[in-house]
Parts: sequence; C-alpha cells; structure tokens
Amino acid sequence: MLEWSTEKLETFMHQQGSGLVYLYTPLCGTCQVAGKMLAVTEEILPDITIGKINVNYMPQLAVKWEIESVPCLVFLDKGSIADKLYAFQSVPYLVERIKTFF
Repeated sequence: MLEWSTEKLETFMHQQGSGLVYLYTPLCGTCQVAGKMLAVTEEILPDITIGKINVNYMPQLAVKWEIESVPCLVFLDKGSIADKLYAFQSVPYLVERIKTFF
C-alpha cells in the first residue's frame, strides 16, 4: 500500500478510478492495527488498488469527504465515493466486504 499525495489522488479520481483509499493518522493505535489488516488484505486481493493518506497532511480532504473518524476506508467507484468503512473488524471481514463491492 503506497502513500498517496494530493496529486496522485487527483489523478486517480480524474481517471475515474475504482479502488480504496485508507485514511489514517500515524499516532492512532487503531489505525496501526487497521493498516496491518489492510496489508494482509492487499496480499489476498492484489488486483484491487489501495492507496493510503495521512489526514494530518490533507485535512481539507477529510472535511470535503465528511470523514467522521480514522481509520476510514473509502470505496471509490469511477472516481466518486461509493461507501466508507470505519469498523474494520477482521481480515476475513475486509476481504468479503471488498469482494462484495468489486
């Protein structure tokens, strides 16, 4: 999972990409656990694009997307927000949720 810059995110959305954006902050313990679960999920589902963004560097994005808390997994479909996930629960749960979406 690569860290996305503002430019990378804008390019992805402009190209009407479909994928996931993981929003986090580095000092959030729950975010650390969620990030590890997503890393495993990424190995299981290698064809799904997953980018990560530290919201400390993009607070305007959190406001624009109406992010309620971190960690947050944003589902993008054709460049638009289709869904948000706040409770990651487990790797099997994430895999099934992502498979259902894509």
